[in-house]
Amino acid sequence: MRIIAGDLRGRRLKSVPKDYVKTRPISGRIKQSVFDIIAGLVPGSRFLDLYAGTGAVGMEALSRGAGFVFFIEMDRRCVSVIEANIELGGFKHCAKVHPGNILSELSWVPFRSGQKQFDLVFLGPPYKDEAKRALSYSTPSLARVVEAGLLAPKGWMISQHHVKEEVQAPAGCLRTRREKYGDSYVDFFRWETGPAQP
Repeated sequence: MRIIAGDLRGRRLKSVPKDYVKTRPISGRIKQSVFDIIAGLVPGSRFLDLYAGTGAVGMEALSRGAGFVFFIEMDRRCVSVIEANIELGGFKHCAKVHPGNILSELSWVPFRSGQKQFDLVFLGPPYKDEAKRALSYSTPSLARVVEAGLLAPKGWMISQHHVKEEVQAPAGCLRTRREKYGDSYVDFFRWETGPAQP
């Protein structure tokens, strides 16, 4: 896993072994495209990385100048990798990681993160479980963010999901853009009072 751009451009980060089936790393192509689209929003932003895996998205945000990143990941092995990458990148002053279930209520996030709200939220939940059964985590996860009041008034949520998963915009948000990459869609949601395009 490498950082694409920013202060740590080209830096290789720690990851879990390739045969560790609980993670599905974001492809370099999708990560590059997402950050090209939101490039102007990242510097100084409060960034929430949900289903963080090994932290590839949040670390990219930090490298590109995000003011603070909070990673949430349920798998303890991945949490340890994210902690190591935060330290490796020199970001202990502006990043935190905490284990958690995104599908449960998220009212604890401000206390654990030290941030009341976030300007950018990225989520890339798993497409399938270990038995290869399709999962549909995106819609409820987006709803949990809004229900907990974690999205800043002009904030954006970016959701990566399988093309067969039906994803609904949470209350108060509008999907303004969708990009397709192979078997994946990436949807961009904003508060309806927010800026028209990222």
